[in-house]
Amino acid sequence: MTQEFLDYTASKGNDLSTPNPFFDFPGLKPGDKWCLCALRWLEAYQNGVAPEVVLESTHQSALDVIKKEYLFEKAYSSVNA
Repeated sequence: MTQEFLDYTASKGNDLSTPNPFFDFPGLKPGDKWCLCALRWLEAYQNGVAPEVVLESTHQSALDVIKKEYLFEKAYSSVNA
């Protein structure tokens, strides 16, 4: 997760940074890992703000929405972490 993506998605009405105790949601911060909607990730990618992707945790159906080249380009590597 990046601050850039968190700011972007908040600007689209999906504030992932603010804790919500009612749902036991702590809020996200840069460096956190979180499951994202493929369409929102693609939208963020097209706007240059998509966070990295853990390919091993990405469902095959994401390829119905996102080109594999995009996912490979943004692949998370623990070597670089």
